[in-house]
Amino acid sequence: MLGTGAALAGMTVLPSLSFAAVGKGSWLDDAVLYELYPQSFADTDGDGIGDLNGAIDRLDYLQWLGVNTIWMNPIFPSPFTDAGYDIADYTSVHPRYGTEDDVVRLVSEARKRGIRVLFDLVAGHSSDQHPWFLQSLQDDADHRYIWATPDQLPPDGSLPESFVASPGPRAGAFMKNYYETQPAINYGYGRMNPDEPWRQPVDAEGPQRNRAAMREVMDHWLNLGISGFRCDLAATLVKDDPEWVETRKLWGEMREWLDANHPDALLIAEWGDPATSVPAGFSGDFFLPVNGPGDGAAWKSLWQENPYFSAEGTGTAKIFVDAWQQAREAIGDQGGRTLLISANHDGATRLNNGVRSPEEIPAAFTFLLTWPSVPTLYYGEEIGMRMVEGLPDVEGSKGRQRNRTPMQWSDGPNAGFSTADPEDLYIPIDPDPNRPTVQAQLEDEGSLLHFVRRLLKLREKHPELGTSGDVRVFHDGYPLTYLRGDRFLVAVNPSREKVSVGIDDDRLAGATPVIDGGVQVNESGLTVPGFGFAVFDLR
Repeated sequence: MLGTGAALAGMTVLPSLSFAAVGKGSWLDDAVLYELYPQSFADTDGDGIGDLNGAIDRLDYLQWLGVNTIWMNPIFPSPFTDAGYDIADYTSVHPRYGTEDDVVRLVSEARKRGIRVLFDLVAGHSSDQHPWFLQSLQDDADHRYIWATPDQLPPDGSLPESFVASPGPRAGAFMKNYYETQPAINYGYGRMNPDEPWRQPVDAEGPQRNRAAMREVMDHWLNLGISGFRCDLAATLVKDDPEWVETRKLWGEMREWLDANHPDALLIAEWGDPATSVPAGFSGDFFLPVNGPGDGAAWKSLWQENPYFSAEGTGTAKIFVDAWQQAREAIGDQGGRTLLISANHDGATRLNNGVRSPEEIPAAFTFLLTWPSVPTLYYGEEIGMRMVEGLPDVEGSKGRQRNRTPMQWSDGPNAGFSTADPEDLYIPIDPDPNRPTVQAQLEDEGSLLHFVRRLLKLREKHPELGTSGDVRVFHDGYPLTYLRGDRFLVAVNPSREKVSVGIDDDRLAGATPVIDGGVQVNESGLTVPGFGFAVFDLR
């Protein structure tokens, strides 16, 4: 049975949607991001935790794959109640990862291979062990964090939502952002409320002091050679901010400062709503499983909730296509970009999620690497690493450890990740004896790894397949079918059933397959087998 929107008998030619190419942006236009979760990527000192030297040792692999930008999750000093997203020092390196000299060497060695390095900017909260917070505990006049004094709190002794009782000696309570060990840094409120007298405006001394501090943090790392930041929880810095009016002003101010001091640096948002965040000053933003219209509906419709990329064939790509179109129209010619992930360290589960089979994954990658968003690979996705349930909680992971198992480099001990005893590993290795490895797939030209590399090389060779090339969508059902740069016809069928679609293009009869996953061409359209995919050159 054909899925939603699939072409029915007779292969009726469907109307198309056209999105014009946008103006040239920054170097993000040509970027292929790779999220490198440092503690799970490669361990060189045998303590069971990945480190900076491990990342350096694997740069040749990333260059070979076709990656030109790596985003590293936090490597800063931390008590690790949230795997490093509780930062105790913004301008140092935790010893388990290495030293600041290792950062400099990483940046230098990456540049030799044409790879840029992005760090996380966790501006919305720190650890409760950060010197800033420890100082605020001693000083009632310190407004670096959001504090409510005893007389501002409810008389019945209860605490407002998200507030945590002071651990002392300062009386009152502070606001948390996520865990109680993550006090919210004060950037002010978008509006005042007499029922919450602790609120401060965005131009108060504390909020302004924090903006200056984050500029200093960025300046420190940019001067060491990194190329920009992925900005954690970017939409939440200013509290109670309808339509993000003050939040957008804040990030616009940051962008102006960067333009004056580090004009090539990127700011990429963890916002989940490119239509809002990119016009505010970000270089780009991710579609994510949270935030934005429909609380992540665009991403979920592809990968998670009755997903388009499912063997059942009951989803639709229209939700994503419409959201992408709206974002492009909102961005206009400002040069910013959308970023698309299949998985990440957080709530975006791996393609190999226990539901999808390995044979379904190539069609997903064909879409991911030929759609005009900046592709972002999560480490191990390129070999089909799986999501592993039932693992112990690690450093506040709360279920997210299922996406964070060590990189599978070889069939050696600990899958080549570390020489540590297995019980000392940061997270256990995937126990499946048939787990995929880089080594095995390097030796197999027909592997997923080589397939991903071929797609990336094709994208690199032909600008029509990149972010600047236009896209004309012929069909947003099964198979998803679109034309890139008026040259490359792409068709992907994530469902298990064979489907057909009509294509209104006289060049179809002479189409040359450059990526061939079993698609048949006739005068009026395509027939795509279950889990089939193809990229055709119409020139």
